[in-house]
Amino acid sequence: MAETNTHTKNDNSAVKRIWTVFVILSIVTIVEVLLGIFRPDFLVHTDFVYLSLLNWIFILLTIYKAYYIVWAFMHMEHETKGLRRAIIWTSGFLIIYLVFIFLTEGNYIYNVMKNGFVAWDF
Repeated sequence: MAETNTHTKNDNSAVKRIWTVFVILSIVTIVEVLLGIFRPDFLVHTDFVYLSLLNWIFILLTIYKAYYIVWAFMHMEHETKGLRRAIIWTSGFLIIYLVFIFLTEGNYIYNVMKNGFVAWDF
């Protein structure tokens, strides 16, 4: 009958899974927002590989959120091990490589401008 509403164990586990993903992503986002608002001095003024620790924390939390979104909403957790590795490892390597390139090139350009080899006013 169309009026009957039957919930199975599978439906309840799907709802529980959605709420779990929501809570985890919300906690990570709240941590990011709180760090962005309060900006602790020891994280801002401590440099590690061209950036402050606060920026590294933001980068790592963003990568974690992206990974978790792919894992949960693109259903990577239910795929075969080979497909998961092919997608996650490849995209993870590319993201880490891009972050490295952006940081290296950005630091080089900053040092060139800072040391006066090129004027800031083009």
